[in-house]
Amino acid sequence: MATTEMIGTVASGGNNATTSASSIVGKEDFLKLLVTQLQYQDPLNPMESTEFTAQLAQFSSLEQLTNVNENLEYIQLYQASINNAQAVDFIGKTIKTSGDTVSVTNGVSEDIDFELTSDAASVTVSVYDGSGTLVATIEAGDMTAGKQTVSWNAENQDGDVVSDGDYTFEVAAIDAEGNTVEASTFTTATVTGVTFENGTTYLIAGGKKVAMGDVVEILGGSTPQSTNEETES
Repeated sequence: MATTEMIGTVASGGNNATTSASSIVGKEDFLKLLVTQLQYQDPLNPMESTEFTAQLAQFSSLEQLTNVNENLEYIQLYQASINNAQAVDFIGKTIKTSGDTVSVTNGVSEDIDFELTSDAASVTVSVYDGSGTLVATIEAGDMTAGKQTVSWNAENQDGDVVSDGDYTFEVAAIDAEGNTVEASTFTTATVTGVTFENGTTYLIAGGKKVAMGDVVEILGGSTPQSTNEETES
């Protein structure tokens, strides 16, 4: 009968339930359909017990899937709250992320961090300003594979101290045979705030938004205590 076909379609076509709003049926709707089927079945041709048992099993499965979906939503909310709390703990700490930015403050430059995939016979670091103009070239010489740090005196090629601000850098490295050595670059900055956008948590570091998943290392620092000190005083 028509009601039986409807229930069978709903129970077996779970994938269809996600394709359009009109086909979404919850466990309450399923139960109503099952009761309606029992009410309007042909007394001379009642539903077989095996078929009824199968539909009860389908209802049980639907109920379990609904409960699983609800639990997953709760877990996602709980995980989001944990991430938000952890993000606040980053404030005041210095982090290292994937990037190619180096900042100059009060005439002093941050260190330039990168990682080499293999030993290099020659490493050259080029620093550019916001317009892409070459500002400085640092000949770092030979370096071994792994994490490396190069200092920049914040001076341009003429020996003048550059203006405060953000600069970008590139690392060019070759091995003893003249083959290119791949280098991953990193940016170091202090976290000054946290922002939440479209369900994603971002750290504000160096004036830029950094996703928590992009943090590769926490270098140190602590949350400022000025608020607590003012309270105690």
